Amino acid sequence: MRILHVAFEIFPLVKTGGLADVLGSLPPALAKRGLDVRVLLPGLPGVLDGIVGLQTVTRIGPVFGAASVTLCVGRLPDSHLPAYVIDAPFLFRRKGNPYVGPDGQDWDDNHRRFGLLGWAAAHLAAGELDPEWIPEVVHAHDWHAGLTPAYIMQNPSLSVPTVFTIHNLAFRGIFPMEYHNELDLPMRRLNPRGVEFHGNISFMKAGMVYSNRITTVSPSYAREICTPEFGCGLDGVMRDRAVDLSGILNGVDYAVWNPDDTEIAKPYSIDDLAGKKACKLDLQLEFSLSTQARGPLFAVVSRLTSQKGMDLLLAVLPELLQEGAQLVVLGTGEGELEDGFRYAASTNPDNIAVYIGYDESMSHRFMAGADILLVPSRFEPCGLTQLYALRYGTLPLVRRVGGLADTVVDVNDENLAADSATGFVFDEATRHALSSRIREACAFYCNDEAGWTKVQRNAMRQDFSWDDSAANYEQLYRSL
Repeated sequence: MRILHVAFEIFPLVKTGGLADVLGSLPPALAKRGLDVRVLLPGLPGVLDGIVGLQTVTRIGPVFGAASVTLCVGRLPDSHLPAYVIDAPFLFRRKGNPYVGPDGQDWDDNHRRFGLLGWAAAHLAAGELDPEWIPEVVHAHDWHAGLTPAYIMQNPSLSVPTVFTIHNLAFRGIFPMEYHNELDLPMRRLNPRGVEFHGNISFMKAGMVYSNRITTVSPSYAREICTPEFGCGLDGVMRDRAVDLSGILNGVDYAVWNPDDTEIAKPYSIDDLAGKKACKLDLQLEFSLSTQARGPLFAVVSRLTSQKGMDLLLAVLPELLQEGAQLVVLGTGEGELEDGFRYAASTNPDNIAVYIGYDESMSHRFMAGADILLVPSRFEPCGLTQLYALRYGTLPLVRRVGGLADTVVDVNDENLAADSATGFVFDEATRHALSSRIREACAFYCNDEAGWTKVQRNAMRQDFSWDDSAANYEQLYRSL
């Protein structure tokens, strides 16, 4: 089968979060199963610089406010899969974050930038842009590509089925209704049964309404988004499409995330954990933390937002320090939370360190050097960092929600006896619940070294590779 994946970012070319990791891993995993897979990407600077052997397929002309739009094709640098690139300099050749300008605000023409991505996917599906390769299934990822199924639906002669994956429903791609002319959306689509959302246009809703099948990135999240608590105002749409909705857990590329990678101080394995202590010491020295702390070293690799529970973590830092523990933070996000972590580090330099920003190499050192990874999210579609942490023997401490609930087995008496525990889980999104679980994790670390090592090995033994997930996606494609 010929499968086209449509997305706005892909590792290692452009990455702001887990979406890029998924796009960097899922298409190659499908190709290994014998599928003919290609991706469609915007011509962002990182994409144009990274694609190998880029050649022109066709000149599209002036569309979506750009005077010059060209469709090119080359190969991804790691997997060597074919990749189409929409080269529209006026819309895409902008340095920095692909979604926001230097002032931190969304680009004013984001509706046209993301609209062009979906429009190009639809015309590829119609065979108009590359008659030599026409997809049999189009798989659009997240709200950036949400108009893809809507544009395909506009052509009644097109029978190409579509799959739409929701990576995070909280980001709904909302734009003013008056933009519909710039997006070439017919009036009959601008109603509550179409793309209209509280008087605006929602790209996310377009993908949900017009795709043949909808997936999310974990089974638990698929159930959660059908409820008002997690549905972000679209739970009614989800319940209407429930028969077409499924949750397929994200996977991990263990060729990239593995404790023998070249980014860490010393490699180690499930049979020989000595190197992990060297990685912890290296991380402490890198951030000038005390090497004499009696408690565990906690790590955060995350967007610093309330969704991720970072406000809860700030609130419990006194209790964490009281347990003799340390904290390293890597991430960027809401200004007040960034400032809060900076202040905590400045007043506790021996035990708290913060790096505001994102550094791919540093994230590997965090995974290898920490004892516990904190993911206290209020909601979490899948989460990838806890999957990375498991492979490094860094025990996740997570809230029982979404993909976190699907992937972390709590350290309790029953699971310890069954030799299945892999981390620490709490239920309520409250300061008390998080603080209580942190204290229990610290006590386990300090008082039961043999038990801790046993759980580490349980964690490292988990297999969240893309093999099963790719098989599930293939089955979904074939059903269409």
